[in-house]
Amino acid sequence: MTEKITGAEAMMRALEHEGVDVLFGYPGGSIMPTYDALYDHKKTLNHILVRHEQGAVHAAQGYARVSGKVGCAIVTSGPGATNTVTGIADAMIDSTPMVVICGQVGVAMLGTDAFQEVDVVGVTSPISKWSYQIRRAEDVAWAVARAFYIAKSGRPGPVVLDFAKNAQTGMVAYEPAKVDFIRSYDPEPDVNMTDIERAAKMINNSVKPFVLVGQGVELGNAQEELRTFLEKADLPCGTTFLGLSAIPSDHRLNMGILGMHGNLGPNVMTNQCDLLIAIGMRFDDRVTGNLATYAKQARIIHFDIDRAEFNKNVPVDLTVWGNCKDTLTAVTKLVDEAKHTSWIEGFKPYAEKEYEKVIDKALHPTEGPLLMGEVIRKVSEAANNEGIMVTDVGQNQLMACRYFKFTKPRSVVTSGGLGTMGYGLPAAIGATFGAPDRTVCLFVGDGGLQMTIQELGTIMEQGAPVKIILLNNNFLGNVRQWQEMFFAHRYSFTPMLNPNYELIAKGYGIPAKTVIERKDLDGAIAEMLATPGPYLLQCAIKEEDNVLPMTPPGANIDEMLLEIK
Repeated sequence: MTEKITGAEAMMRALEHEGVDVLFGYPGGSIMPTYDALYDHKKTLNHILVRHEQGAVHAAQGYARVSGKVGCAIVTSGPGATNTVTGIADAMIDSTPMVVICGQVGVAMLGTDAFQEVDVVGVTSPISKWSYQIRRAEDVAWAVARAFYIAKSGRPGPVVLDFAKNAQTGMVAYEPAKVDFIRSYDPEPDVNMTDIERAAKMINNSVKPFVLVGQGVELGNAQEELRTFLEKADLPCGTTFLGLSAIPSDHRLNMGILGMHGNLGPNVMTNQCDLLIAIGMRFDDRVTGNLATYAKQARIIHFDIDRAEFNKNVPVDLTVWGNCKDTLTAVTKLVDEAKHTSWIEGFKPYAEKEYEKVIDKALHPTEGPLLMGEVIRKVSEAANNEGIMVTDVGQNQLMACRYFKFTKPRSVVTSGGLGTMGYGLPAAIGATFGAPDRTVCLFVGDGGLQMTIQELGTIMEQGAPVKIILLNNNFLGNVRQWQEMFFAHRYSFTPMLNPNYELIAKGYGIPAKTVIERKDLDGAIAEMLATPGPYLLQCAIKEEDNVLPMTPPGANIDEMLLEIK
């Protein structure tokens, strides 16, 4: 006779069956039976106790981004569940595979406004790939298998399991379940060779092709396929922020970053190319600028695994549906070996102009306060350009994406589509568990750090080796920059009165140092990287340091400002 176990124990076994090794969570009343079952699985399921449920989901995101696995978070009902909403929405728009398990009151109490009851499925359905309420212990194995299949297949994303308390305590004869097919869900379509042949013909006939590289390349593990494709056809490319590490920063065909705070050359040449080839990206407004003038001279091919992205923002001439690992392999076989030397050379004058007007000044100041760019580049180089870059949101994010350099894939952990302040610290914790052999460098501002500063307690307890580089300018810097540019220097509620961050870090047992003078920076970075475990390096940044170039909101993407007058 098959052994009967509780639904909570079945949940533990189902998670193990899916290969879960790390859980980020916070216990509470409605999830307590599951936490009791977890007590007997501590050797196989490493539970990381965060200090706030938002920290759990962001940590699961950071883990997923660098490992390529599904991140997993577990919380209680009511406020525990609602505290995960920001992270779920963030994971949805950034295509991060994650399963969030929320406790829920028993089925008999649903709809009675019971203590800590919230309609979790109703709240999370619009911001997740799938949201499901487990009402019976018999449904645990199936629900978990389906959840992980949906989260990691096709375009990845978050799944929410609302785990009723009676389903946790009920008894079931557990057997592992496997889900690899769902009717009407086609996550991995077959390659359409007609579309591939049309794409190859368009590429072969192009004189001025330009490739837009998005995170889909990383999610599809297609970094080598991308490089082979680019090199065979001699195609210059630009990357989105989330696609930064899909190709090494110093690759000869990597022209830089796309979009509002990207590089001048890629944005100008977007409106000069004759063929635009978008791979695993969604034409976000921060990439395109004014849609009315975006790449109107070019024919456009869009490679993506999500059909919903086709023609959503930018009308295209050809769509190629599928996993880019497969579609790039197929099209590479048909494209001609080519040379686009004169076209590629055309990017150089813009790169030189940007270097002279912006980059040189950001990286090599000779006087005045520290600048964000110089700090970020020095950290990157001290880590041999092999580190994982985690950012919060704001100027720290934009500068880090511009000046950190990448040589390895899956090295970017940042909140792209939602722009979640407070994301950085817990996401960096998750990254240390997802890639324990790599150096995790977190760039964070004084505003964002305070939004989830309690997660220093998680770092203290776990010894998570996060290297925290606090770029402190005593402002909500990005909002301040917009106020300077568009609101006549009216700094409405953006100056920050900050605490003693070094003292706070030391209170959590985290070594810390503050750098004010430029002459002390190199030594402090070396000390940070040489110190085992976590470290907080606070850098006193010029208060009105600005992120440039910048395409003003609503402007054409090639109308970039190189200075603020």
